[in-house]
Amino acid sequence: MMGWNRNIYRSLIIISFVGVIILMLFGISQTLSYLTTGADRSSMLHLALHKEQVYLPKLKWKDTINPGRPIEKQTLQDIEQDYLNAWYIRNTAYQTNTPKGIDDYYTKSARKHIFASLISNKEKNIAIHSTTTTHNIALDFYSADGQLAVITDTDVKEYQRVYRDHELLLETKLQSDYQVLLMLEDGFWRIRHMVKEKNHSLDPVTQINKSVKVMGNKIFVEDKEYQIKGINYYPQKTPWDMFGDDYDINVIATDFDIIKNAGLNTIRIFIPYEAFGKAKVKAEKLEKLKQVLDKAEAKNLKVIVTLFDFYGDYSVLDWTLTHRHAEQIVSVFTNHKAILTWDIKNEPNLDFDTRGKENVLAWLKEMTHQIKQFDPNHLVTIGWSDTASASLLQNEVDIVSFHYYLDINTFSEAYTIMNTEIKKPIVLQEFGLSSNRGFWSPFGPSEKGQANYYKQFQEIIKQDNIHYLSWTLYDFDEVPSAVVGKLPWRKHKQKYFGFIDRDGNKKPAFEFISK
Repeated sequence: MMGWNRNIYRSLIIISFVGVIILMLFGISQTLSYLTTGADRSSMLHLALHKEQVYLPKLKWKDTINPGRPIEKQTLQDIEQDYLNAWYIRNTAYQTNTPKGIDDYYTKSARKHIFASLISNKEKNIAIHSTTTTHNIALDFYSADGQLAVITDTDVKEYQRVYRDHELLLETKLQSDYQVLLMLEDGFWRIRHMVKEKNHSLDPVTQINKSVKVMGNKIFVEDKEYQIKGINYYPQKTPWDMFGDDYDINVIATDFDIIKNAGLNTIRIFIPYEAFGKAKVKAEKLEKLKQVLDKAEAKNLKVIVTLFDFYGDYSVLDWTLTHRHAEQIVSVFTNHKAILTWDIKNEPNLDFDTRGKENVLAWLKEMTHQIKQFDPNHLVTIGWSDTASASLLQNEVDIVSFHYYLDINTFSEAYTIMNTEIKKPIVLQEFGLSSNRGFWSPFGPSEKGQANYYKQFQEIIKQDNIHYLSWTLYDFDEVPSAVVGKLPWRKHKQKYFGFIDRDGNKKPAFEFISK
């Protein structure tokens, strides 16, 4: 019996050993198969680069005809992707002074210059933050063996900020032409030579449809002076989520009737960056926005569309994603008659401390230029949170917008100072008082106090003929924490700015909703 048990044990050991060997051989064969059948090289090399997510400059192929060997469509796509990846990798390297990824997109001879620059910049504590926003590529040559390609990239729009010891030294914006030689090595189209041929001036933007325009400090629509009398708008049940799952155009249409019948002519709405799809805008969101704009036009209301709500990155390497987001929205509505103004961002100056003032201002400046290219027919503004910031970038925008929630008795003086410094139309884009008396604010303003506030403010508005939009049409049941934080007294206050309460009844302030 003992001899029989020993044989069983031996057999089990031999079978286990053979099984382990088989598993090892299988694993090795699968690995070799993976490495030799077109596995994604970004995954293999653990590169944190996915072009669809991090770098999307505007690119157009001007000419792809090759007199020798015709170029395959897939090869064109590979060249385009690797070429743009090379730009992104280089920009990242110069910003961080680390060479990660350079080997994959530049040949040995080409990367010598990059490495030398990185070493020099690191020694001098210099960092270069840069991006490209536009490329126009023509194929000059594609070799018969499919290993070499020459392209010309014209009118490349570049932006750069140069820092030394974290202090800004230089900010430049260029439009350049490049001649580029690429070689196919190990499945990569690597840059071997890149020569900048020339810099030239940026193309001017011309307005085509002049139905909305600014002359001096006045706004004109269809050649008639337009005075903004408006309100910031969310449906009562869906604040800060107007285009979400509970979107209802019939509710919105009814609200537009209330707004129009109250003597107002303009609304301001908000486009959340992430909810709309970021760099890939969702078709269903665009359709909902179109319905809202169409309904506003039918009700004879003009619309200020505030873009990039809840966006807060501003980094140069993120610019191209925001450009594609804006392009997909703005270019669709370039001829829509309801739009009065594109508002780049709501209260961006509140991000100065956390994101860096120069980063925020540079992004805003570039975005105003982008919007004017996508839509030269409507106005552009920025919704500053206070009077102190209102003059920033005033030369970039068509109208200057600011918000005011301070003591009403100091408004006239602050407005007079702004009006002296700014020679463009000035819009009081947000103002209001919450009737938030209750448990969390026992001594807060009552509905009667709110009404007196608006009565007094409308007298000031009438006296100085001020463009205005109050905050907001409705009281709200819920306010997202992303808007005002989690503190209950702050949420409570934000719920009661409306002219109409949560039950649909007009509050005393409604009498003074317009002058």
